[in-house]
Amino acid sequence: LPNAGKSTFLAAVTAAKPKIADYPFTTLHPGLGVVRVGENESFVLADIPGLIEGAHEGAGIGDRFLGHIERCAAIVHLVDGTQDDVASAWRVVRGELSAYGGGLDEKTEVVCLNKIDALTPEEKTKKLKALSRAAGRPARAISAVSGEGVPALLRDLMRIKSGESARSDDETD
Repeated sequence: LPNAGKSTFLAAVTAAKPKIADYPFTTLHPGLGVVRVGENESFVLADIPGLIEGAHEGAGIGDRFLGHIERCAAIVHLVDGTQDDVASAWRVVRGELSAYGGGLDEKTEVVCLNKIDALTPEEKTKKLKALSRAAGRPARAISAVSGEGVPALLRDLMRIKSGESARSDDETD
């Protein structure tokens, strides 16, 4: 969804300089950046405009760019942890990916509760549990701003790119 922290994440892990603001639809075009993991490993990260409910019927602009991610190895689905209903937010985007087609709903998806730096420990636990339940698998807790959880996420994305399976959060730092 808009304002999930996608551009902030791109800026935090690459040299890209996307426009970042606290209003919806700041990102009007996909942004790309190269993530470097270790000394000799890298992958390209794409930031696409947020999807809103009804995107497959023409609402918003995010669906215009879904074709750009058809070739991606995985989707990092950032969910704004400061929202009241993180499970619903995840479902909206998953529904739009499914309605779009192109196999996007079949891609490896890494679900992340973002903006955990703005949550109390109790809120983080509650929302992470709700998001994991909705996604049917463990969601990761990250903060693109503070960097919490980001190094382990990037290592797992590198593993996915390399054809390995990602490890669970309890196996990484």
